[in-house]
Amino acid sequence: MPDPAVPPTPPVPLAALLAREDLGLRQIAGPADPSAVVHWAHTSEMADPYPYLLGGELLLTAGVHIQEAAGSGTYFDDYVSRVVAAGGAALGFGVAPVHDTVPRALVAACDFYELPLIEVPPRTTFSAVARAVWQLMAQARHAELRRVTEAQQSLAAAASRPDPVPSVLRQLAQRVGGWAVLYGPDGVEVAAAGRPVGTAAREALTGLTEVVRPSGPGTPASASHAAAGVHLAAYSLGAGHGFVLGVAAPQRDPGDHTIASVAAVLLSLLTGEHQSGSGAARSSALVRLLLGAPAEDVAPLLGGERWVVVHARPDTLAAPDPVAASALGAALGSPLVDVAREVVRVLLPADPEPAPQPGWTLGVSAVAGPREWAAADVQADRALARARATRAGLVRYGARPALADLVPEADAEAHARALLAPLAPALTETLRTWLSLHGSWDRTAVALDVHRNTVRQRIAKCAALLELDLDDPDVRMELWFALRRT
Repeated sequence: MPDPAVPPTPPVPLAALLAREDLGLRQIAGPADPSAVVHWAHTSEMADPYPYLLGGELLLTAGVHIQEAAGSGTYFDDYVSRVVAAGGAALGFGVAPVHDTVPRALVAACDFYELPLIEVPPRTTFSAVARAVWQLMAQARHAELRRVTEAQQSLAAAASRPDPVPSVLRQLAQRVGGWAVLYGPDGVEVAAAGRPVGTAAREALTGLTEVVRPSGPGTPASASHAAAGVHLAAYSLGAGHGFVLGVAAPQRDPGDHTIASVAAVLLSLLTGEHQSGSGAARSSALVRLLLGAPAEDVAPLLGGERWVVVHARPDTLAAPDPVAASALGAALGSPLVDVAREVVRVLLPADPEPAPQPGWTLGVSAVAGPREWAAADVQADRALARARATRAGLVRYGARPALADLVPEADAEAHARALLAPLAPALTETLRTWLSLHGSWDRTAVALDVHRNTVRQRIAKCAALLELDLDDPDVRMELWFALRRT
């Protein structure tokens, strides 16, 4: 049977048409399939309607074409077989004005060829049946448009979350009732969400992604297939970096393609070169740095002379992935992003100032020139520790003139090294955090991700090694002076 050339509207379930009490339709033959649908209604009294059918129709007839002796031959078998061959979805037979009942031979033929046969009572006109089909189509179309609109809104909201790519995939999988997966340029699954499919369908989807992966002129933007009873679709992301979105669902509704296309656009933005600065300039800057160029000579290629360093950690327990880090960089306005274990580091121009980002805790350095990038990185780390300890969304490092500035830097650094020499790095960092938080055990434990008893033990060990009373404010001031120079 040929595939029907269906219109761009949702089909009407045959069961919904039979449920219309105003029509009084009754199925008297053929399979009672709840999934049977009708794409349109067509009236014909031709003995052979095959040339006039497109497929998917509810064919309505009053039996004018039926010969008087048709019941004794193969007329009904031939007629029904032609309707089935043309792709007809169901046959509606009008009782009156030509026939008082539906011919028994027609009932038998519909049962044999498994074509639903609908009895149309005398009070119901074919126009009323056709109008009911269009009404149900309009209702289905309205419901589908509402579903697509709601899906677009939820996908857009997911794209603004701290974990945008997994959030978009989760929403897409939920909306299509299946599985959504993002493939990297190397064909490896980067992220996935929803109900996983079987091995055969997964392998078929992986193969389908190669069809849409950019390989030259003429490469399709999307492709679909069915395998192992699952509907598959693949979408090439428009950024041109080889990312592909794959979707697998047990069924494919008319709006699913639109919903998946919206998700593909959002994922293209999240994985593409949408941040400030050009990729060529960044590559040039990287090469120059690797070949020994000073940072101040490279900075103009990256966008300016005044910079800040941002350290960020997600509020969730999950470690940030490269795509989420890229999305954070885009929100802050810089493509210069580095994922270092549990912390995302972003180097960005000082203007405009970084703003708090939902779902992230940020530590921002003081404004620095290219020569001070390393010092700014340390400042951002300390600002992040304070932000996490105080549960603030964003903390800026606030270096300002103080009495310490009256001491020559070389002398200050020498004094700091001598004073803190007995302490191991872990003890030094604990002491620094503890003093910055005014001796709070709990907030220091939060900032360092250790138990409060561990903090107490380390501070006690610092006091013993330094042979100092850490409760003395003068001692604390001197230690803070030294720690600021390490």
